[in-house]
Amino acid sequence: MKNKIRHLIVAAALALPVAMPVFANEGGPKLDKANIDIQDTESLQRGAQIFANYCLSCHSASMMRYNRLEDIGLTEEQIKADLMPEGAKIGDQMNIAMNKQDAKAWFGATPPDLSLIARSRGADYLYSYLRGFYRDPSRPTGWNNLVFDKVGMPHIFWEWQGEQELKTVKNAEGQEEHKLELVKAGTLTKLENGKANTAEFDRRMRDLTNFLVYMGEPAAVKRQQIGYVVVMFLGLLLFPLVYLLKKEYWRDVH
Repeated sequence: MKNKIRHLIVAAALALPVAMPVFANEGGPKLDKANIDIQDTESLQRGAQIFANYCLSCHSASMMRYNRLEDIGLTEEQIKADLMPEGAKIGDQMNIAMNKQDAKAWFGATPPDLSLIARSRGADYLYSYLRGFYRDPSRPTGWNNLVFDKVGMPHIFWEWQGEQELKTVKNAEGQEEHKLELVKAGTLTKLENGKANTAEFDRRMRDLTNFLVYMGEPAAVKRQQIGYVVVMFLGLLLFPLVYLLKKEYWRDVH
């Protein structure tokens, strides 16, 4: 009986990581694949710059320190010159000066800390969210989001992306679904013969998403590298032992 209960617990634990993303997006819009790579240090550096210059005004990352950015190939001088606010120290946490009461009054809700946002939402969600803003005159900021309906956050990247409108179309099964259409190009997007070219904007949002994922577990790359070394070491160590054991076991048979 105890073994049966133990097996059920293990099965439930293994199924939980698979089930959670399914329920998180059940009934919602289809998420785009972020296709991130936290071993791409150039992408992480670009994402860190976008985060520091655009997101860190309202969103803190209190579990991240500036000197941790040296792990993605930035020097202390680069971090101080390009990513840190005046007066901050290299060992400080990535906090903001805006207090929670003012933030709630201005935006209707306190902007969340983004240290672990990628671990709670997922890379695909964040990538789709960052690209999912559209014009909505009914909202206080003039913007809404396909992934997060009635979002309080304004579209801080609208000059890069331009303006999108929400369209209702019918899919192949005849069901209605929402779709975003670029109607006004931004500095990083183009409208060519009625078709939208958003490759450069998408790349920057992928870089930002990549950095947010990295920030959720900065040691992930090193942990993976150590894991590969351990597996190779165990393989090299165990293979001759297993081979000798096999020869010893089958010696009398042959």
